[in-house]
Amino acid sequence: MIRLLTRVADAAFVHHRRTVLGWLAALVVAIGLVTAFGGSYVADYNTPGSDSEAASKLLDERFGGRSGDQVDVVWTASEGATSPEATRRVDQLIEDAGEISGVVAGAQAADAQVSPDGRTAVVRLALDRPASAMAATDGAQLAELAEQASSDGVTVAIGGNVPGLKAAPAMTAELVGIAVAAIVLLLTFGTVVAAGLPLLVALFGVTVAVLLGGVLAALLDTPDWSLEVALMIGIGVGIDYALLILTRYRSELHSGKDPRAANLVAMRTAGHSVATAGATVVISLAGLFLMRLPYLYGVALASSLAVLVVMAAAVTLLPAILGMLGHRIDRLQVGRFGKPVVVPEKAPAARWARLVTKRPLPAALAALGVLVLLTVPLAGIRFGFPDAGNDATDSTTREAYTLIADGFGPGANGPLIAVADSSDHAAVEELATEIAQDRDVLAVAPPQFNQADDTALLVITPRRTPESPATKALVDRLRDDVLASSGIDVALGGQTAASVDQSDVTARRLPLFIGAVVLLSFLLLLGAFRAPVIALKASVMTVFSIIAAYGVVALVAEGGWAGQLVGIDTDVPVPPFIPVMMFAVLFGLSMDYEVFLVSRIKEERDRLGDSRAAVTVGVAKTARVIMAAAAIMVSVFGAFALSTDIMLKLIGIGLAAAILIDATLVRMVLVPALMHLLGDRAWWTPRRFRTSATPVEEPSDRSGVAAFDGA
Repeated sequence: MIRLLTRVADAAFVHHRRTVLGWLAALVVAIGLVTAFGGSYVADYNTPGSDSEAASKLLDERFGGRSGDQVDVVWTASEGATSPEATRRVDQLIEDAGEISGVVAGAQAADAQVSPDGRTAVVRLALDRPASAMAATDGAQLAELAEQASSDGVTVAIGGNVPGLKAAPAMTAELVGIAVAAIVLLLTFGTVVAAGLPLLVALFGVTVAVLLGGVLAALLDTPDWSLEVALMIGIGVGIDYALLILTRYRSELHSGKDPRAANLVAMRTAGHSVATAGATVVISLAGLFLMRLPYLYGVALASSLAVLVVMAAAVTLLPAILGMLGHRIDRLQVGRFGKPVVVPEKAPAARWARLVTKRPLPAALAALGVLVLLTVPLAGIRFGFPDAGNDATDSTTREAYTLIADGFGPGANGPLIAVADSSDHAAVEELATEIAQDRDVLAVAPPQFNQADDTALLVITPRRTPESPATKALVDRLRDDVLASSGIDVALGGQTAASVDQSDVTARRLPLFIGAVVLLSFLLLLGAFRAPVIALKASVMTVFSIIAAYGVVALVAEGGWAGQLVGIDTDVPVPPFIPVMMFAVLFGLSMDYEVFLVSRIKEERDRLGDSRAAVTVGVAKTARVIMAAAAIMVSVFGAFALSTDIMLKLIGIGLAAAILIDATLVRMVLVPALMHLLGDRAWWTPRRFRTSATPVEEPSDRSGVAAFDGA
């Protein structure tokens, strides 16, 4: 693998014009493909084999294509919701909405449920497909219809989970992350040219990847938020990969090598680390298929595509640009930033390395103690999908949620739908009466039978909000008690029940997913280092950092002081796919630092012949770039805390927290402390793996041992 990388990078360096033209051609091809074959970002969030999916299928078969999902048309009027002017406007809106693909026509304002005070009314428009499977343009059109109908004392809002109802997230988060990354790069390299290269390579690569992601959306269900996740991951890893390679390239250049030789060494070392880390990210993302949730397949492939493209750009486009620039990489110096350290053993990184390795056991215990402390809030984490009460205050979905909650009670925003496969009217009526007696049920609408009179529909309004723990308990109680003992084949569905099903399935499959990803990554690292202890330590340490990040997400979601820092004022549930996504993404990303750090330690061990001294020297020589790379990742991910979308906000916070924890507590404290304690035992290699390795450095000597005598 190392030889292949060096050959590819050398060819790109030598034939730099052809390589750059090849990437420009790839961009043109990607634009052509997405123009000709690009699809819409839609997804079905139903959980295969669940009770809610059964209810959705039964509705589709027996009630003329209804899916169980709906769009709420809510209005309030100063002269009363049933006033002629209000009903005229709503009837026109419903007529126009009926022309949108996915909306079942036939409803009218006269069918509305009116609040006790007569000021608010709601008509629920049935959908013939899951709300999430509709196009974002459909949601935007519905929001526009509501805006057009609102004036002169009549306010109309649209509620539901149709993509596009909420305004698309602005590029603010991405721009903030890129701006902070640019500053970090400038401080790290000290020259405008060097600082600009990682940004150029990452943005070019992620642009190609996002365009190809549009083609992917035409081939399989891909949720709209997968675009933001792919951007987040692609920009973060793209900058980091280019940063790691460019740092080693400049180091070799400053040591006296010519540009071509410096490129070869950078690719044999940092390039190999990038390839291993990128492969780990893709393996981790592939683990999402084990969850058997179809909408995650598109997310996994879109994110993997972003990682693969930016990784390819780092090992081909970057060397090509370096071949064009040569020594001009250090043009446009800014102050004294980025200057090589004159006395390495006196650098802050070297002093830190000696401090950790001087007292490795207390350092390791202290780091573990902090990790445990961060993990504590995880005990109170609550899974579920945040309801529209967490949407932006100026969105039509938030307005609809508030109007319904004020007029009909908070549970009316997430009605449960019981579908009974029965023609026995008396039995269905008795079931409805029994359901209505539950303490957490506000009302049960009269049963609706289909035209064949063999299936009944019961709409159940809970007392609490859709995201309330009491509503989840109601779903479980109805299924286990009332519906199970009714003697009728009944499936309980609706968006709230679907959320409960997905949370339960995720909790059951998460251990399998984590185990598979850890095992595959362990095997990959074992192949890279041929040292089982090193591979095991890397896997375990990464799991520690991710669990601690889960604790941070749980703390923020509680809506206390931590949540208020990022605009979360109330206790919100954590969508069940977020821990899965975090683990898949972070287990791979954290390997950037692990592989880069341990590769350098191995390199120094081969050169010095001393495992403990190599730990100190390796940390000293990599700490600066690891912290710079982590700062970039944290800024790119953390900027998504600015998003108005609660799910993107939690994903960004979780990823940023995990990277920060991993780069500081784990890679800069736990890893060097444990490797110093283990010494040569860390590098034990089974006999079958003892083969000659490709050298990564030129003539080894023991110079430098004295400089780090505190190891």
